[in-house]
Amino acid sequence: MREKLRVVIWVCMLLWGNCLGSFVVEKNSLKVTSSAESIVGVYDSSIGSFGVPKHGGTLVGMVVYPKANKRGCINFDQFGMSFKSRRGALPIVLLLDRGDCFFALKALNAQQVGAAAILIADDCNEPLITLNTPEETLATRYVQDIAIPSALITKSLGDRIKEALSNWDHVDINLHWREPLLRPDELVEYEFWTNGDYECGPTCDSQLEFINNFKGAAQILEQKGYTRFTPHYMTWYCPASFILAEQCKTQCINHGRYCAPDLKYYPNRGYDGKDIVIQNLRQACLFKVAKESGKPWLWWDYVTDFAIRCKWIDKYTKECADKVIRSLGIDVTKIDDCIGDTEADAQNPILEAEQKAQIGEGNRGDVTMLPTLMINNRQYRGKLEKGAVLKAICAGFQDATEQAICLSEVLTDIETNRCSENNGGCWEDNIANITACRDTIRGRVCECPVVNGVKYYGDGYTHCEILGLGVAGAAGYAYYKYKILVRSLLRYLLPHRLKVLECEVIFIC
Repeated sequence: MREKLRVVIWVCMLLWGNCLGSFVVEKNSLKVTSSAESIVGVYDSSIGSFGVPKHGGTLVGMVVYPKANKRGCINFDQFGMSFKSRRGALPIVLLLDRGDCFFALKALNAQQVGAAAILIADDCNEPLITLNTPEETLATRYVQDIAIPSALITKSLGDRIKEALSNWDHVDINLHWREPLLRPDELVEYEFWTNGDYECGPTCDSQLEFINNFKGAAQILEQKGYTRFTPHYMTWYCPASFILAEQCKTQCINHGRYCAPDLKYYPNRGYDGKDIVIQNLRQACLFKVAKESGKPWLWWDYVTDFAIRCKWIDKYTKECADKVIRSLGIDVTKIDDCIGDTEADAQNPILEAEQKAQIGEGNRGDVTMLPTLMINNRQYRGKLEKGAVLKAICAGFQDATEQAICLSEVLTDIETNRCSENNGGCWEDNIANITACRDTIRGRVCECPVVNGVKYYGDGYTHCEILGLGVAGAAGYAYYKYKILVRSLLRYLLPHRLKVLECEVIFIC
């Protein structure tokens, strides 16, 4: 009965969200040229959520419809087929029929035999839908390997292309991905819909991996003034008739106004949906406070640091979060004031704004999936991977020169230089002048260092220490202690106005 109640609650919430807004299919333009004049024209196609769309560019190719394996659900090698284009010829765009397997599997099979892109013809007369990434665990294994773009076309267009090909007419297409992401003003604005849950399986793992990999590039883009980033968090509310139910109590705050479903693999273990909502609120408040201080990029440091230091069940707490916040030089009291009383029977302004932002308006559809990336108010379609997302963001600039500068700034090995400020929130030994902070192209990392052959151990944030010494490290450790002794002696003697040279002579003697 309890599990049935859990299902009823979340189905009601999802249905309510769908009634309030609309789902917008992100489209790109497809131009068809052919010796069959009847199909020449410009058509809509929907962009796949997997693969790598060529944002900011175009792809011209020759359409081929296979004689066998027309739905592309079986590896084409079994049929002895190859779709690699010959030297000097147009790339091959493989036309496949919808049905029998995931869209993503069709794309992978086409890619493995040389196709430059795929078109999937719908099998019924209906408006275009989105080619979504499959959520099943087995499918996620190969989705990340897909590197070619994909698009869905209507059944009528697919039938007309097949007819032209059967009559030995050639059919070429021009796919371009420029218009959907063009910037509305002087900045490319993008938002990332995520959550603070670390127990929901592959979905949570993939979004955390993206945040870790994209952090350095995101901070550089923001600091150099190319982008304006905003994180967002999905919440639902508990229907009034279920507010007193155990599910609402454990998964909601503020008397059922803001909830997160318990998606972990093992119910009744670990933290609850309520804890996730509070963590989401804390992340949103941290971004607000950091932005007000002129450093919105600190959000990336907090999220990655929290995942390292606090994601475990016994550390998924306010106390652990506050330690991370303080290490970044942010005022914890401002965060607490923003969060407010999560037990109060009252609205929270931050989460009210998040719920409103979930609902689509105009060309912007509802946000219904996690993670979701929006660029210039349009939903990004493609692989959630650093290189692909960077190209999509930089394609938001109308000027080609700006696109090139944007990409060159972040694709070259530029370090984020975060250690120069507050030591990046990492551990340091001021006396020995040793730090755990290290700048990389993926952002700063806090890792205990190796000094003169001596390895330090610890979390890199609050402590690093030497645990045992091998023969090779003994000399290095002795030199390390020597440096500390010299520095300590100098600090003691200098106030007595002894010259540095005299200090060194005294010490040597």
